Amino acid sequence: MRIRRYRWSDLDAVWSLHQIGLAQVGVVPGDGVYYDDDFPRITEVYLAAGGDFLVGEVAGAELVAMGGLRRVDDHTAEMCRLRVHPAHQRRGYGARMTEELEERARRLGYSRLLGDTTLRQVAALELYRKSGWRELRREARGDNVVIYIEKQLGGVVSQLFPR
Repeated sequence: MRIRRYRWSDLDAVWSLHQIGLAQVGVVPGDGVYYDDDFPRITEVYLAAGGDFLVGEVAGAELVAMGGLRRVDDHTAEMCRLRVHPAHQRRGYGARMTEELEERARRLGYSRLLGDTTLRQVAALELYRKSGWRELRREARGDNVVIYIEKQLGGVVSQLFPR
C-alpha cells in the first residue's frame, strides 16, 4: 500500500470508504456516534488547521485506507477517520496507516494523540491496543459504547486496554 496526502479529487472515494467502514460494524446515521460534517471540508478541518489526512492506495484498486489528524491544541491532535476497506483488511494496512499518522503527528509537533472507537469495532480496538494506546473512559451513546483513548508520542504507555 502506498500512503499519500489527501487531494480534493479523493473526496468521493474517501466518502464511500467512510460509509462502507461504518456500515460494516453497524454504525449508522442518527445513532449518536455517526457524524460526517467534516468530509466536505477535509482541507479546511484537517490540512489547513495544523493536522493531516492520509489515504492508502494499492495497485489496481481505489483508495483502500484512510485516516486523519485533527488539531486539538498545541500539543494534542485527534487521530480519526481510520478506515480500511473490508476487502483489504487483515493485511496490515490499518497498522501501517496508524504508524504513519503517529509519525506525521510527531513531525507536526504533537506529543499526545486522542481518539475514539466503539466496542463494535473489534479490529480497531485490537489495533489500538497493540499500538500502545490506553483507554481513558467509556460512554454509552444509544446502542453503542464509545471508548475514548490516548497515546503519548515518544513516551511509554503504562496501561493498555484492559483485556
